[in-house]
Amino acid sequence: MDQGRSKRVMDNLRQMGLSQALFCDPLSIWYLTGYYTEPLERFLALYLSPSGSVLFANRLFPDATGAADRLVTFDDTEDPIPLVAANCDPNSELGVDKDLAARWLVPLMDSKAASGFRLASKAVDDARSIKDDREQGLMRQASLTNDLAMSWLASQVREGATELSIAEGLLGEYRSLGAQDHSFPPIVSYGAHAADPHHEPDQTPLAKGDMVLFDAGCKQDWYCSDMTRTFFTAEPTAHQLEVYDTVRRANEAAEKIVRPGVTFAQIDLTARKVIEDAGFGPYFTHRLGHQIGLTDHEPGDVSATHDEPVRPGQCFSIEPGIYLPNDMGVRIEDLVIVTENGCEVLNHYTHEPVVLDA
Repeated sequence: MDQGRSKRVMDNLRQMGLSQALFCDPLSIWYLTGYYTEPLERFLALYLSPSGSVLFANRLFPDATGAADRLVTFDDTEDPIPLVAANCDPNSELGVDKDLAARWLVPLMDSKAASGFRLASKAVDDARSIKDDREQGLMRQASLTNDLAMSWLASQVREGATELSIAEGLLGEYRSLGAQDHSFPPIVSYGAHAADPHHEPDQTPLAKGDMVLFDAGCKQDWYCSDMTRTFFTAEPTAHQLEVYDTVRRANEAAEKIVRPGVTFAQIDLTARKVIEDAGFGPYFTHRLGHQIGLTDHEPGDVSATHDEPVRPGQCFSIEPGIYLPNDMGVRIEDLVIVTENGCEVLNHYTHEPVVLDA
């Protein structure tokens, strides 16, 4: 059990008026204990209270001895809910996380294991949001790998190559660079396909002159990266350059104001104003970004409705875009880590327009 991390979570629970909680997210359990397994349909949970931690794990799982103060095991013929209930304080509310499935939560509520139940995901989400020095180093390394992978993606662009063929080759490149997996399915979009921010790569072949959008990220040593770049395959038109330059300016304006005390909403609105002033406001159709860490999208978005100030150690994306239906789409995305007096941009791949020799 990581005592520093568990203390932060317990402090957060106390601020919520809770003294006990049950967490089922396998990555949150790893974050707190260093133990990871994917439970699939089986039950896995970590109980935290002032008296210590209890890990509930099926005996089929890898040995979890030492991961928590106490280990409670069970097999496929046993109901884990009575075991959990026996360890809870029935006179206090129990915090639960968003990963506790209803098929476990409802019987737990029926068992009267606690005086009430409250969603408490924020207690661990908030702790995970602030990256320590080691985590920041891992985030930097994952983004460095992603910068190198973006160069590989650009080198694959040639007339006739399909979106899907490039996307399917990326995992091998990531692994050759030291990463273990994608952090999300890569997006490869040609031409008007990029007007769909979440286009799924298909068998469309590249035609000379198509713009190309790559949105990709790897998972390396548990931590995720995420970056988007948009390329040209012929000399860009004035219209294409106008759209591209607007997105680039929006990205850089937002990154420039990131510092402790500035709100997530202010960061979003700074980028959005650049795009609106250029006349493309209706075509920026999503929030500016999202937090990232053990998963690609973590709670706490960069949006016009998120009024919390950013804090040192938080890592999130800055990804403005303009999406013109049946025409084109441009997105430029970096990750930033908030520092004591500004931010560190983790991606170093150029923002300048690049024309690929396709």
